[in-house]
Amino acid sequence: MQPDTTADALPRGNRLGHLIAQNIGLILAGAILLIAIVAFILIYGIEQQRLPGNFELTSTVNSAVPLAFAAVGQCFVVLTKGIDLSVGGVVDLANAMAAVTMGKSLTSGLVWSVVILMVGAACGLVNGLLVALGRLQPIVVTLGTLSIYQGLAIRVLPEPGGAIPPSFTNFLVNPNAPYALIFIVLLALAWSAFRRSRAGVDLYAIGNDEAAARALGVNILRTKIIAYMLDGTLAAAAGLFLAASATAGDATTGNSYTLSSIVAVVLGGVSLFGGRGSAIGAIAGALITTLIVNILFFGHVNPLFQSFYEGVFLLIAVVVGGVIGGTIRRRPK
Repeated sequence: MQPDTTADALPRGNRLGHLIAQNIGLILAGAILLIAIVAFILIYGIEQQRLPGNFELTSTVNSAVPLAFAAVGQCFVVLTKGIDLSVGGVVDLANAMAAVTMGKSLTSGLVWSVVILMVGAACGLVNGLLVALGRLQPIVVTLGTLSIYQGLAIRVLPEPGGAIPPSFTNFLVNPNAPYALIFIVLLALAWSAFRRSRAGVDLYAIGNDEAAARALGVNILRTKIIAYMLDGTLAAAAGLFLAASATAGDATTGNSYTLSSIVAVVLGGVSLFGGRGSAIGAIAGALITTLIVNILFFGHVNPLFQSFYEGVFLLIAVVVGGVIGGTIRRRPK
């Protein structure tokens, strides 16, 4: 495909405005993330009479990593104008499998991690085939497979338990330092490479106009299946990180990741109408979501009302982002 020369064709004075309009979601996600960081530092400082240290940074990063992987996976599907409600079920299944298979060594843990990631990809393949080949609505398909994957997870691990090798925990989410940031950086780099690939270009083409993409020769079936398989693989990775953090398994702890991944995607500036946004924004959205939980905790908000405030914050962010983004895009060229 030919590179986008739209910005180059504009007068120099309008190039910056065009660039901002094209990346408004990511810019707003970065601004919200900065505000969330400052708010967390202020509230923590007032409550604890000191600034957050290594422990707080490490625990925040380790909590955000599983959601970051789940959110990026969700992003692939949302960009195709779909949605995946089975993310939590895949996280549960991966979590349960990790707890009962990994044994006691890092080598065993890594081998089984590959198997679990393949299971996640298979779950995504099922979703992709039903949506793309069966021409079924993504929300209906993934709601059904959510129940199936959760049932399989409970079958594998009927009650919380099992064990994760300490060496595996230290490798993924070392509790002594925020080394897990390395995996977030690698995830962002992998996305950047994918975005520039043919599959990445096709993904955006489908989200913008599926009929036009088909007319241009885009393989709709293959691209959607790739999107759902990547989604399933990353959801399984989220389950591995979650199990490593807890050092054990629970076939129900992934339930919240379905909604949280969608929240992170929206906060990250990815359009639910497809074709617009970035997984980098979804990663920022995962960090924002994690910080919101921390802010509410140190702000002594009753846990029963935390979901309410999270929802209010999400709606405000979406409305403000939509108004600002729409205003910028409607500016005369």
